[in-house]
Amino acid sequence: MMLSAVVLSKNEEKNIKLCLESLAFCDEIILVDDFSEDKTVEVARSLGALVFQRKLAGDFSSQRNFGLEKANGNWVLFVDSDEIVSESLKLEIVSKINDPLNKISGYFLKRRTFFLGREIKYGQAKDDKVLRLARKNSGIWKRKVHEFWEVEGKVGTLNNYLDHYTSFSLKDFIDKINFYSDLHAVSNLEEGKKSNLFKIIFCPPSKFLDNFIFKLGFLDGNYGLVFSLLMSFHSFLSWSKLWLLQKSKK
Repeated sequence: MMLSAVVLSKNEEKNIKLCLESLAFCDEIILVDDFSEDKTVEVARSLGALVFQRKLAGDFSSQRNFGLEKANGNWVLFVDSDEIVSESLKLEIVSKINDPLNKISGYFLKRRTFFLGREIKYGQAKDDKVLRLARKNSGIWKRKVHEFWEVEGKVGTLNNYLDHYTSFSLKDFIDKINFYSDLHAVSNLEEGKKSNLFKIIFCPPSKFLDNFIFKLGFLDGNYGLVFSLLMSFHSFLSWSKLWLLQKSKK
């Protein structure tokens, strides 16, 4: 069975080489690039990726669905540019898609999160899994940010890991939080969700307590503390930006 890999990118010169090298087992690699200004496209082409440049315009589902349309494989694997497919996961994927008796439409991939070079095992990173492998015509991606692949039919979960290297510096991570909270606020507004003073004040500390205490983030030590605080900051920014958008619409 033919397997296509689809990767989204934007100025990922630092990450794209390792990401694409981990996808060398795929029959084709499609890079949907949001007009990178660094050497992302050059590196991708040197590694044999088929590159399409297309504006993200704040809509990740549209970008992923574009890549899905361009894919020629019976199966499609979506990997972000800061993710690497582990050797054991490669073998498992090949085994599943080449099984003639396999009736599964798609698979969740378990994900290991690395923050500032350290694996985060608890908090919201614990038991993290994302639906990223599916038959090409089994469904489409939905929602502009924090998007999801809505796949029809039976869905399973693979045993091995996709490694996610979120950031190697606090600056990069905070920049990501600022970017994604902008998109999240816009999506929430479009979906009719409302923000208020209560949510701005109480949702961030609630998020921190959930990650650091109830989901055992404290077991990751100082890295777990910083990670939980930053996820709380993301919550604060998202609700605050939504509130500002509501005010601007009046």
